[in-house]
Amino acid sequence: MVDQPRTYLVGGAVRDELLGIPVSEKDWVVVGATPEWMADRGFRLIGQSFPVFLHPETSEEHALARTERKSGRGYKGFSFFAAPEVTLEQDLVRRDLTINSIVKDGQDNFIDPYGGQKDLHDRVLRHVSAAFSEDPLRVLRVARFMAKLADFDFNIAPETLHLMKQIVASGELDDLTPERVWMETEKALLTARPRRYFETLQQVGALEVLFPEISRLFGVPQAPKYHPEIDTGLHTMMVLDRICSMSNEISLRFSALSHDLGKGTTPKEWWPSHRGHEERGVKQIEILSLRLRVPNNCRDLAIKVSRWHLHCHRALELKASTVEKLFSGLDLWRNAENLNAFLLCCTADLRGRTGLEKAEYPQAEFLRNCFEAARAVNAKDIIEAGYQGIEVGEQMQIARIEAIQSVKESRESPSATQS
Repeated sequence: MVDQPRTYLVGGAVRDELLGIPVSEKDWVVVGATPEWMADRGFRLIGQSFPVFLHPETSEEHALARTERKSGRGYKGFSFFAAPEVTLEQDLVRRDLTINSIVKDGQDNFIDPYGGQKDLHDRVLRHVSAAFSEDPLRVLRVARFMAKLADFDFNIAPETLHLMKQIVASGELDDLTPERVWMETEKALLTARPRRYFETLQQVGALEVLFPEISRLFGVPQAPKYHPEIDTGLHTMMVLDRICSMSNEISLRFSALSHDLGKGTTPKEWWPSHRGHEERGVKQIEILSLRLRVPNNCRDLAIKVSRWHLHCHRALELKASTVEKLFSGLDLWRNAENLNAFLLCCTADLRGRTGLEKAEYPQAEFLRNCFEAARAVNAKDIIEAGYQGIEVGEQMQIARIEAIQSVKESRESPSATQS
């Protein structure tokens, strides 16, 4: 037993400090302590499976050093042992990657028994021990770190990649709860380069298991005239890249990811045409969202983008009545903020194509102008004109279409073209 308990900074905080990334939260491991010792010093117990405490002043998590043993299937199939005699090395060997198994003591000394600092220098994600393969969630975690650390150009060690493929082949990914899959996916979508997450899952065979709707996009051709990159999966990743440069909102990123899911269900004899993929995509989004418990705001925007994005691309050619129908479909009369999110996703869709990364998208400004004109129609004026009941709604629609038509005519007039 350690004479006096010792506390070490551990995990992501140490890794990020060594990489020069701002540290957002800190986790600690305490060696040589008991739950009673922690409680006597004001720490509040929150862990259920194993002892984790919140610091009485900082609320930072402090976990007692522990070992673990595989006792069942899935990421929950472990039994834990936390006691004062558990050493720092025993605690660290159970962690996923060497770069997450570095600690810093109270004198700012780094303790690194498993070579994490060298792997940081070499930009390698490497598992600490064979116990890595006992937890299927680690497949997603490694994929997420590939996205999180994309700016540092990390690679996965061949032996770790092999273990990830073995985990997928074992079928244990099926034991992951939808909530945990979405939690890792949400974190990945909020990184600088979330496409790395999905590409890594595809590389090890996990994309087909966890995200079949996305997996089946790869290898599906599109018309080269509109999609020089041809492959629908590649296009989807490019669109995801584009939206990430435009917005940090998770709902927009999820919508960009899922906007073309319908193309994965196009009969092969139709290729490279994908007529009707918009509505087929809605069904795929509903299936994916239900399975993974995707938040409603992400699902709802994604459905709107899938259903209406081709209308946006063709906006300059649409009849005024069709533009009004688009606005109604986007629910803009009640939620005007939907328009900007929708237009950003459609802009990303255009720019997520080879050679069009910086293309102009006049449809966005045109639709904004049309909506501002249509929104200016006042129900009060219609009521004062003598209309009642259902007639008010009908006249509102007519007036909105007329307002949109005025914007179209103004844009198409010779003076507008010359200016």
